[in-house]
Amino acid sequence: MDHFLQNPAWADFQRSLGRTVHQRSGPGWSFLAIEENNPAGKLLYAPYGPVAASLAAFDAALAALTDLARSCGAVFVRIEPVDAGFTAAGADAVLRTRGLRRAPANQQPELSWIVDLDRDFKDVLADMKPANRNLYRNIHKKGVTFRSSQDPEDISVLLGFLHLTAARNGFKPQSDDYLTQVARSLMPAGAATLFIAELEGEPIAAALAYDSADTRTYAHAALDDAHRKLSAGIPLLVTLMADAKDRGLKYVDLWGVAPADQPDHKWAGFTAFKKSFGGREVAYPGTWDLPVRTLRYGGYQLARKCAQAARRGVTAARKLPVRLRGALRR
Repeated sequence: MDHFLQNPAWADFQRSLGRTVHQRSGPGWSFLAIEENNPAGKLLYAPYGPVAASLAAFDAALAALTDLARSCGAVFVRIEPVDAGFTAAGADAVLRTRGLRRAPANQQPELSWIVDLDRDFKDVLADMKPANRNLYRNIHKKGVTFRSSQDPEDISVLLGFLHLTAARNGFKPQSDDYLTQVARSLMPAGAATLFIAELEGEPIAAALAYDSADTRTYAHAALDDAHRKLSAGIPLLVTLMADAKDRGLKYVDLWGVAPADQPDHKWAGFTAFKKSFGGREVAYPGTWDLPVRTLRYGGYQLARKCAQAARRGVTAARKLPVRLRGALRR
């Protein structure tokens, strides 16, 4: 799979935000790396990269990233090698023997849900829950239609629905400024498409997808509460898939999902929604750090662990009975 986070269009978008982006390639490998800052100092971050055809190519990419980090003064390199000549199951051994360490948290999802399009679309539909197929085939009877857009001005439709969803569910979406710049940079380039469901000409749901050479990634979606009973988000997503199939793409990536053994995970609800469209789970190695300035990186990790320990101590103290807390202060 070719991921949009390692594509030239994403590099152009990051540069439009004022960020410094590096792109390098060699025999069997390539990477897009963004300069970022954290408490340790400057770092180079390769989202879902580097990309490598073999383990030897991965080593060459890692060497190029290390040289680049030294030349631009980065303390460490942060990578997510989802397609680098080894599997997620064997990643720990491969990466640790090369001096990498697990990052404090994954930057991108470690589990994703993929729908394969490289087959007859009737077979794609057959893998979905019957309710999803029926909605896709029959919702037009209720006056609902669908359209796609690559006009950046249409992003306002999605933004309005995201505000409603955020207010209802208490989550914080990405900022309007960020998504507006996504639209301005990626939609005219054909790297992002907005899909809109309309009832008698009025928008009732919207979804934004990113495209790479062979994959469409379902990224942002929201709907109008007033028409929630129509469940327009379901046929809207199927329409997004059908359009990807018509464009010759091989996969639809429904993005992050919760682990199957964690039914109380915060993503459990929309994980069930994504799995209702058929598909398969894909596991990635996660986010890893390669220290370049080892003493500086070690100090950063030590300070982070001390801060975590202090927070755990405060939390534990708050749970103590009031009298015992008073005794501890004396």
